[in-house]
Amino acid sequence: MSEHALEHGRAIPSLVPARMDRLPWTRFHWMIVVGLGVSWILDGLEIQLVSLVGNVLKEPQTLHLSTSQVGLMASVYLGGEVVGALVFGRLTDRLGRRSLFIVTLLVYLVASGLAGLSWDLTSLLIFRFIAGMGIGGEYAAINSAIDELIPSRFRGRVDIGVNGTYWAGALIGSAVGLVFLNKDIVPIEWGWRLCFLIGPIMGLFIIYLRKHIPESPRWLMTHGRVEEAERTVDDIEETVRRQGGELREVRDDEAIEVVDYPPVTYREIARVMLRDYRSRSFLGFSMMVTQAFLYNAIFFTYALVLKSYFGLNDSSVALYFFPFAIGNLAGPLLLGRLFDTVGRRKMILGTYTLSAVVLFITALLFNAGSLNAASLTGLWCVVFFFASAGASSAYLTVSEIFPIELRGQAISFFFAISQLTGGVIAPYLFASLIGTGDNPARGPLTVGYIIGAAVMLAGGIIAWVFGVDAEGQSLENIAKPLSSTGAATRFQGATPRVPRTERRDQEP
Repeated sequence: MSEHALEHGRAIPSLVPARMDRLPWTRFHWMIVVGLGVSWILDGLEIQLVSLVGNVLKEPQTLHLSTSQVGLMASVYLGGEVVGALVFGRLTDRLGRRSLFIVTLLVYLVASGLAGLSWDLTSLLIFRFIAGMGIGGEYAAINSAIDELIPSRFRGRVDIGVNGTYWAGALIGSAVGLVFLNKDIVPIEWGWRLCFLIGPIMGLFIIYLRKHIPESPRWLMTHGRVEEAERTVDDIEETVRRQGGELREVRDDEAIEVVDYPPVTYREIARVMLRDYRSRSFLGFSMMVTQAFLYNAIFFTYALVLKSYFGLNDSSVALYFFPFAIGNLAGPLLLGRLFDTVGRRKMILGTYTLSAVVLFITALLFNAGSLNAASLTGLWCVVFFFASAGASSAYLTVSEIFPIELRGQAISFFFAISQLTGGVIAPYLFASLIGTGDNPARGPLTVGYIIGAAVMLAGGIIAWVFGVDAEGQSLENIAKPLSSTGAATRFQGATPRVPRTERRDQEP
């Protein structure tokens, strides 16, 4: 048998999934978390720095952009993310996780670095679009790789925690901006260029780590390279043993049989997502859009709200961002473990609902004039402590409820939808609700906050009704691979599956 292709029509048993899921937590898994999880830090860093650099780029000593051109720069980056997610999501399912998470990081590193050398608006927009493509591609390749390399009993907390580190990047970006964009410290014509180099410098260290991360054995197994998949797991197990991990024996009845399967076509993707897993597609769409709507509505207008209603200046607004970002970061890190223990559906319903309730209370207090800038920011911190964990669980959900052969593309589709809906509609809508003048009206924005709360509540209820109890379960048990023999998984809701046999080893 060729190691690159299964014999036509012949089913080959493989213990790869069982062997990967029974691994104890060791330094090997920390390497995966650090090496792959940096993607979200880089995205948070990029978004925050660009929002800070925008005003500087309007100065005559820099590129002398107009306000609309600054807004265009942000839109172009977002467009690049959408295109990158769709293009690289397709490629990561065809060519492998490792190939793409190296390529996408290199694309981002080069383009973001070149953006710091931009000589006019056109060159800046080109480089920002390409950098966005790299980060968008990272979302598809990295979520797929993390889910397939992390043992099933740790998958939820790791995925949610990693997605939440976007806000660590935003915090770093704010701190960098306070230094590099301070005219008293760095000349204005150099500060903005240095900002674009911070991400690439961080990424250079991560490239080294990623070189030591193996290809996903699950991807190899389902793409006709069973022998290579087994050898890769052998190497991983040897690394785990050297790091002190103890491995239980796997049983023959834990094997999965796979057959040679051709590349997935767009027609087949449509069949799987719109017919075989249509309720899961509705679940993924609902979760991604609702969280994106709330996030973009508040995040992209919070500075306008603080300035319009409370009279804060730009420097004060920048300081108010830090507690806001800390609340967003703390939620996924502190609540992530509960998604593996309490359960996916309960926690998704809980985080979406609590964020909705606190936002509704915030809207009423805001409308009554009972809040100042500090108390409003404090309530936002509570809202997004829960909402951030819920938003991260949306990415977790769409990455684990579809067959492995189209996992990267499923992630990219839902990411693109959430960015285009929540990223385009929500900021414009909420910005238009902010009043003008010395005593701006609060009613329209209050209504907007109530709508945001209702949207999040709806997302939580949908997740409860259509969600999957995926905690502690093998990816192959949640959604049977297309290359696997036997009937495909058809449960669409809270259906119990095989009992857990793994003992609780060391936990991260």
